[in-house]
Amino acid sequence: SFSLTEVTVFIKRLRRKTDLSNMAKTMRTVLNSNSKVTVLRSDLHAVIDQGFLDAPGNLFQKKFRNREELQNDIELKCSLNDLMSLLAPSTDIRVLLNCVSSNLQAFVIQPSRSKEEFRKLASDFQLRWNFLLSAVSKAMTLNYADSFG
Repeated sequence: SFSLTEVTVFIKRLRRKTDLSNMAKTMRTVLNSNSKVTVLRSDLHAVIDQGFLDAPGNLFQKKFRNREELQNDIELKCSLNDLMSLLAPSTDIRVLLNCVSSNLQAFVIQPSRSKEEFRKLASDFQLRWNFLLSAVSKAMTLNYADSFG
């Protein structure tokens, strides 16, 4: 019989797969529409290029307290810029996933020298990436971006 822990882990994995499946369906709908992709690219460039993300404590700030902060900023900017450069009408979603995979390999997996360090780097990267996506979403909302939602 399954233990409660095994059932909980299974449910979490199932939820993640369901979330990924739903996200992939949404992305396919967007990527198959030339107008939606064009508007999304334009809005993303606007919130970044026009400095809407340059708030104190934000990852796109101009001043950094230390080298690690600067490195973290470079990693996220690279990841976001890589994804945006691939964002085009009819882009296969697998191309975008491969891009994410390459960035994880470069910024999380390769620098890890132990399982503990891998967990820390992965957790930090995920936290910073989630913060960045929240900041982008907030900026698009506050600036009434056409592609928001």
